[in-house]
Amino acid sequence: MHHFDPSTEIQDYLVFGEYGDVNPSITDSSTYTFLNPKTMEELFAGEKEGCFLYSRHWNPTNKYLADALAKLEDTEAAIVTASGMGAISATILQICQSGDEIISSRTIYGGTYALFKNFLPKFGIKVNFVNISDFNSIEEIISDKTKIIYTESISNPLLEIADIPNLAKISSKYNLKLVVDNTFSPIFLTPKHLGADIIIHSLTKFINGTSDCVAGCVCSSKEFINQLTDINNGASMLLGPVLDSYRAASILKNLHSLHIRMKKHGENAQFLAEKLTELGIKVFYPGLKTHKGHQLLNEMINEGFGYGGMMVIDAQTKDKADELMMIMQQEKVGYLAVSLGYFKTLFSAPGHSTSSEIPEEERIQMGLTDGLVRFSIGLDNNIEKTFERIKKCLFTVGLIK
Repeated sequence: MHHFDPSTEIQDYLVFGEYGDVNPSITDSSTYTFLNPKTMEELFAGEKEGCFLYSRHWNPTNKYLADALAKLEDTEAAIVTASGMGAISATILQICQSGDEIISSRTIYGGTYALFKNFLPKFGIKVNFVNISDFNSIEEIISDKTKIIYTESISNPLLEIADIPNLAKISSKYNLKLVVDNTFSPIFLTPKHLGADIIIHSLTKFINGTSDCVAGCVCSSKEFINQLTDINNGASMLLGPVLDSYRAASILKNLHSLHIRMKKHGENAQFLAEKLTELGIKVFYPGLKTHKGHQLLNEMINEGFGYGGMMVIDAQTKDKADELMMIMQQEKVGYLAVSLGYFKTLFSAPGHSTSSEIPEEERIQMGLTDGLVRFSIGLDNNIEKTFERIKKCLFTVGLIK
């Protein structure tokens, strides 16, 4: 376990509005005036502290949020984007060109999988999907064309734990970039401390926490963020995935409660995982000692924030999974909905929703069966009552007697 406390870093990050407002003012402008033509010329050549050119490049509100996210992940710099996929695609296209290759975990978010499998080949970028914990097979397929190793710190939806320190050793050995999607584990995992080069989040999920907007970020070295925002060659600048400043401001406010929320998500998920296991339900949750990645995660996590809000159960068949989710919604356990990180519990069958882009044969190979139900556990104050409701639903569909 590590003793780094990202919540203190964010707490100590102070930005005020122009009249001393405790919340920074929102910049409602797409372009900025200059007192001197020379300053504009300098900005076209590179970033100039305190000066802004055009909101597709930077705007003050987005900069405040980006700086706070860099503190969260303890990186030199960050940028914010209009979605998690915007963050991923900009990162990949900044590093790779036609003829390059990527090594990716095979258990990743369905949208990322579709980008890698179906979209990148159009640009001559090949992605090799691997079992990310099989280091020998990773080394075997590295060639002089390989540029990136890509993984999720906690995989979607099977909650497998990536051995980031070992992946970092391989990346370093072959001079590759280790890109880690840390969406499932904000605040309790800091991939930078484990050797990751670039950390990506879908801010849509836990970091924002209110399921009212779509946003993303890239946290990395100042050098890489400058490359992304370069006026002539930067992927985020030229592809244009701009986050609206009003949304950036609301995410920044929510970021300050992230540590409290993550503790509660984790506490509730741990309780449910243990209780459901006692009932004989097959549960995937990294906080359980029986989870195959439990020990590894213990070695990597920041102490005191729990093991996250994501939990998966095996309802055995697609029909049982569908029936269970419908009844749970009726019984007010939560909502049948994709996405995660909301203050209410959300559940879905990933094989037919968020991972449906992955072909059935490949889903079966990775253990992503049709009966799995993925939960994003909410902030329920009375988790015992929630458990009783779930128990009633499991009994109704015949999963427990």
